[in-house]
Amino acid sequence: MTAPNRNTLWARAIVDELARGGVTAACVSPGSRSTPLTVAFAEHEEIRVFSHLDERAAAYFALGRARRTGEVTPLVCTSGTAAANYHPAVMEADQSRVPLLALTADRPPELRDSGANQTADQEKLYGDAVRWYKDLPEPEAEARKLRSLRTSVARALTAAEGTDPGPVHLNVPFRKPLEPTEVPGDVPEDLDALAAEGRQGGAENAPTAPNSGASSPPFVERTQGAPELPDAEIRSLADDLGVERGLIVAGPADPHEIDPEAVVALAHATGFPILADPLSGLRFGGHTRVAPVLGGYDAYLDEAVTADWPDPEAVFRIGASPTSKPLRKYLARTDAQQILVDPAGKWREAEFTASDLVVADPSRLAEALSRVVAGPDSADWRSLWAEAEQTHWDAVDAQDELFEGGIVADAVAEAPEPTTLFVSNSMPVRDLDRFAPPSPDAVTALGNRGVSGIDGITSTALGAGSATTDHLTLVIGDLAYYHDMNGLLAVARCDVDATIVLLNNDGGGIFHMLPIESFDPPFTEQFKTPHGIAFEPTGELYGLEYERVDSRDGFVDAYTEAVASEGTTVVEVVTDAADSHATRDDLREQVIDELAGESAN
Repeated sequence: MTAPNRNTLWARAIVDELARGGVTAACVSPGSRSTPLTVAFAEHEEIRVFSHLDERAAAYFALGRARRTGEVTPLVCTSGTAAANYHPAVMEADQSRVPLLALTADRPPELRDSGANQTADQEKLYGDAVRWYKDLPEPEAEARKLRSLRTSVARALTAAEGTDPGPVHLNVPFRKPLEPTEVPGDVPEDLDALAAEGRQGGAENAPTAPNSGASSPPFVERTQGAPELPDAEIRSLADDLGVERGLIVAGPADPHEIDPEAVVALAHATGFPILADPLSGLRFGGHTRVAPVLGGYDAYLDEAVTADWPDPEAVFRIGASPTSKPLRKYLARTDAQQILVDPAGKWREAEFTASDLVVADPSRLAEALSRVVAGPDSADWRSLWAEAEQTHWDAVDAQDELFEGGIVADAVAEAPEPTTLFVSNSMPVRDLDRFAPPSPDAVTALGNRGVSGIDGITSTALGAGSATTDHLTLVIGDLAYYHDMNGLLAVARCDVDATIVLLNNDGGGIFHMLPIESFDPPFTEQFKTPHGIAFEPTGELYGLEYERVDSRDGFVDAYTEAVASEGTTVVEVVTDAADSHATRDDLREQVIDELAGESAN
């Protein structure tokens, strides 16, 4: 690997090793101090570069792509506040276990704490939110340091994509010249080839062209494992699950985290219903044809209904904490043995009523248990849940008026196959949970439920869309759309098409669910935050098709036309937050009254 100067050599080694480690794309934002890295990525034949003007949008785009693939999409930025703009996405990646690699360029060490322009303390900038941090040494054309550099890149990928995946931060200081300017004597001609070019096993394995190292072996081979239980522990757990009344609760998990077939096998072996969060990977897909997958629990798991139900005896929990608050509270009320399965041994159950923490890969454990579990099979228990489920969906099907939950359900029902569906936080994900029934359709539903922010939603969705040939639908509220309007620039710059369903209720609908609603003032001005913004000009600004509708029939027509057309279309649906909230309440009360009345009889 020849290079005109040590900075170029250093950056090429980093990018080369990332490619050898499986990286196929990177998100880069313009900046001076990051020039060596930017040039190295731009020149590499095996890595696609997504250029983003805004670092916050770039970070969320990389987050979305990694969420969809389970693989790192590195980020590159210059020094100063540019790196700080990664922090919200780093927080989300930490909490939702999404692999992320931030490569932040920095001034040389002697300029730190000196008042030098665009110089900030970037060491451990993201605190404990990262799985691993390293302040890389200054570039030097020295064999041992280059070997250390390549090893650090391998360690970064291992930490980001490990059993507890998440963000990693490499701080990369450079001194001038930053451009690939020839500096005589900066890179010795006799530099050790193993260090300079990452050769393994001799010259025959060297790259055939500069920066085309993806076909060559990595400097450090990485092998990722998954925790498994010994046979004795599996049999002990199988005994715990050998009961009449049990549940499988699947919380949010990205597509690569849980194998639906393994969970379905366990459901068949135990007879337990599967309560599938819409972001679990289990709510939608062909397995729903043969598995007892439930999705209406958010509406009927009220004390008025469940007071006369027998408690489950065992609950097998996988994924993150469920989106549904009624489900979480129901589980807290029961006297069941709750088995929390987590491959990283983390605690993801905020009611603190789980009784067992099992450190194991959930898919492998479910499959292993399905082969040995045996016990009674209660048809009455399954019928209890099936009846409640049917009562809820009958009520939903009978509701054809305009409300936000109905629009979300219509978007799912009308989505082409396959579709990557990204839903915003606040009300869209909750409406997806309550109003989108399990179906065999090829829909991959995603959301940022780690810290549940409404910033960066558009960018995350477009990042997810960039990783697949699926149709992409984004369902987003007006405040989240406003928060990340600059993320729409990626539609053209990154060549990603989407159908964007914009639910515009002129403010935050979720606050109608809180007690503060009855205190006005300050509710309207400080919580609902009506903005009065007309979003249609964003269509012209970002080169999007734009259509505004105010009825469910109008939405279905506009959405169907949008998904069939080329390019990106925003379908804005004008709704009333208070009316939608009242419809949700009415439907829930109708279901609860019917089920509670049947229990009383």
